[in-house]
Amino acid sequence: MINQFKFKDKVVVVVGGANGIGEACANYMASLGSHIIILDKDGAAAKSVSENIPNSLSFELDICDANQIDEVFEKVPNVDVLVNSAGVARRQPALDHNKSDWDLVANVNTTGSFLCAQAAARKMVKAKQPGCITNIASIMGLSGGGIYPNVSYQTSKGAIVNMTRALAVEWAPYDIRVNSVAPTYVRTEFIRPLLDDPYTVRRIEEMTPLGKIAEPGDVAAAVAFLSSSAASMITGHTLPVDGGFLAQ
Repeated sequence: MINQFKFKDKVVVVVGGANGIGEACANYMASLGSHIIILDKDGAAAKSVSENIPNSLSFELDICDANQIDEVFEKVPNVDVLVNSAGVARRQPALDHNKSDWDLVANVNTTGSFLCAQAAARKMVKAKQPGCITNIASIMGLSGGGIYPNVSYQTSKGAIVNMTRALAVEWAPYDIRVNSVAPTYVRTEFIRPLLDDPYTVRRIEEMTPLGKIAEPGDVAAAVAFLSSSAASMITGHTLPVDGGFLAQ
């Protein structure tokens, strides 16, 4: 049964794989035998991560550029698994939130994720092979709360949750599974300003039944499970990795 969690010779494309959760996913799934392709806006950082993973490639990709997505996926030889991990946040009160920041969050988190999923699925369908897409949502896509106003991020991640359901249903006839993972606050540079404030860290820990902040590897393990054959009957699902945050 342990072989269900292996990815030997599988090609795993990680969008946003140059740091944080995406980098953790790349390393974790490489350790399970997969060939990793890292796509990231920071091409130098993507290359740096790739150089430390055997049999991996990296390409610079701005997922706000639809044409560039098409061009980069043309260079990708094959896609067995796609991990959609790119994301941004602009933490502003709703009454003060400006449109340019709203558009950026929507374009990266929602539109960019969809276009990458579409490009990957097209390759899977053309190759007539089963595939798996795992999106990174957030507990903020399943909750209106939190420790600060974050309406654009919450909206974009809520869209990811329902996009996951819709694509799972539509692409099931092609044997393409689509799931998402909804992490809590994860110890990455993405939330560095929060982690640098002891009061905020204490609040997060107090709001989390398990009493701790998640590590990138916690999320990577969940992504690997949903992307593996062990989850072959799971699609359209969003798995919180949140220490019980949403159970309250």
